[in-house]
Amino acid sequence: MSEEKAEYIWMDGKIVKWDDANIHVKTHALHYGTGVFEGLRGYAFNRNVHIFRLKAHLDRLYYSAKLYRMNIPYTHEEFSEAVISIVKANNIRENCYIRPIVYRGYGPLGLNPLKSPVNAAIYAIPFKEYLGEGVLENGITCLISSWERISPRALPPEAKACGNYLNSVLARLEAVEKGYTEAIMLDHRGFISEGTGENIFIIRKGEVYTPPLYASILEGVTRDSLLQLFKTELKIDVKVTDLTRSELYRADEVFICGTAGEVTPVVKIDSTVIGDGKPGEITRKIQKVYLDAVNGRNAKYIHWLTPVY
Repeated sequence: MSEEKAEYIWMDGKIVKWDDANIHVKTHALHYGTGVFEGLRGYAFNRNVHIFRLKAHLDRLYYSAKLYRMNIPYTHEEFSEAVISIVKANNIRENCYIRPIVYRGYGPLGLNPLKSPVNAAIYAIPFKEYLGEGVLENGITCLISSWERISPRALPPEAKACGNYLNSVLARLEAVEKGYTEAIMLDHRGFISEGTGENIFIIRKGEVYTPPLYASILEGVTRDSLLQLFKTELKIDVKVTDLTRSELYRADEVFICGTAGEVTPVVKIDSTVIGDGKPGEITRKIQKVYLDAVNGRNAKYIHWLTPVY
């Protein structure tokens, strides 16, 4: 991965120097996690950078903000232009990652955030593999975490909220400390939910399955894209259904997906080798279809791509 730094950041409607994009120590979100964010990827091809599914990501950002009573002080169109502008300002011409964040700023102390202002910022950085070099080709190992995915009775899992990710941090730490790449969490009912930052799919006997929204998952943009691509390109209707832990172990193939992780094969879960221990045939096919779409190699999905320059 390239150094996680660029020259400029978009902050509350202004382009500022990276090192000048500061917040006060009394910022509400710093103390209480009262922020929502998105992760987008830009793909470089045809002498341009193309942002993948910009509208879908911003739709989710505005929905997440609404759940936490944050009125984003920019229209959807203004925020879209801001995302594009920060890539331009940094003259990024390679694959990149874009992080918009909306958060409660400097205001009164306490759990009522309504008197704290709603601030926004966006950064963009050059970006390659999220889970490590070569993982798309070779796959990763996963641990079933002892940490349960947040229950909808506690927090809305469908919001991409800053505070939600403390749950993911604990699960990821557990996995890494035990020698695994990533963690998979169960929901409050004991069914498979998702990874720390990715949705999950399994393949068994040629059929594809993924957990439903009520399994405390984030409604992933990549997940939605794959559901469409499976149907249109591979002629497979994915079964959206509850999955048990043992169904992961007996799967022929498993992969996780997300904006950062794209389509990453899983070759081992806990002590169980998945299939023959190598990325499977259907995983390879959907990975290729997805990468073709995001890199502009399939004209049917050009509408998913927003050119920057």
